Amino acid sequence: QVQVVESGGGLVQAGGSLRLSCAASGIIFSMNAMGWYRQAPGKQRELVASLSGTYGTNYADSVKGRFTIARGDAKNTVYLQMNSLRSDDTAVYYCAADVRPMETRPVAYRYWGQGSQVTVST
Repeated sequence: QVQVVESGGGLVQAGGSLRLSCAASGIIFSMNAMGWYRQAPGKQRELVASLSGTYGTNYADSVKGRFTIARGDAKNTVYLQMNSLRSDDTAVYYCAADVRPMETRPVAYRYWGQGSQVTVST
């Protein structure tokens, strides 16, 4: 099994910054990708940013130039630095980890964190 744990988030004023961190642990042979998604009330979950060894970084147009995804110092960790936050960034943010559990099977599975609330006040 794989556990994905997020930290960070909270309440911030518009224009402020927050940092989300994510750590995956458990049976992990290799990590294909890690990323952040968000879901605002009444909306579908959407990709915010992703990071993989094969494709590098990818950002939603709405966060380009404001958010940065990067690997943490520890293995299988990633963080999302969010700057110049806006009210429309308010959402529950989920970390996703695409994990290949075993060397003998070239199959990857996606695991999700529990979600972290980010609220931007105006």
